[in-house]
Amino acid sequence: MIRILGLDPGLTHTGWGLIEAARGRLVHVANGAISTKADTPLAERLSAIYRGLDALIMELRPDEAAVEHTYVNKNPAAALKLGQARGVVLLAPAMAGLVVAEYQAMEVKRAVVGTGHADKIQVQDMVKRLLPGARLARADAADALAIAICHAHHRESRAVLAKAMAQA
Repeated sequence: MIRILGLDPGLTHTGWGLIEAARGRLVHVANGAISTKADTPLAERLSAIYRGLDALIMELRPDEAAVEHTYVNKNPAAALKLGQARGVVLLAPAMAGLVVAEYQAMEVKRAVVGTGHADKIQVQDMVKRLLPGARLARADAADALAIAICHAHHRESRAVLAKAMAQA
């Protein structure tokens, strides 16, 4: 079993979800979000996200992490702040010594739903089906679990391909 921490970066809510994966079997462990308040200075918000992730990693002991690529094209200031939050979300697991994979939103949707153009409701429904009994803390947590599921699928595919190449 490998423990995968999925992370959905956000300055207001950074979603997280932990699954265990082995030989195509996925098990929900936990999910939630690290939240900050908009009226708090940016440096404090980024620090809160880092401290929250650091504590989470220490408590849950994941083996690997997966983070979604984020993009915002409407408001440059919002995009910059989100990019800073994403940097913290990449930094925290890396500082803990975890391998950190990154996936585009369409790649996550394709891995979980089967199409890269699925909407949020379809993703949440499939997360619930793939992780029976999982109670989703919020939409950000569901997205984080979807990212973890995507990583589990990609990881398993790479392992099968490496095994086949080694036998060839």
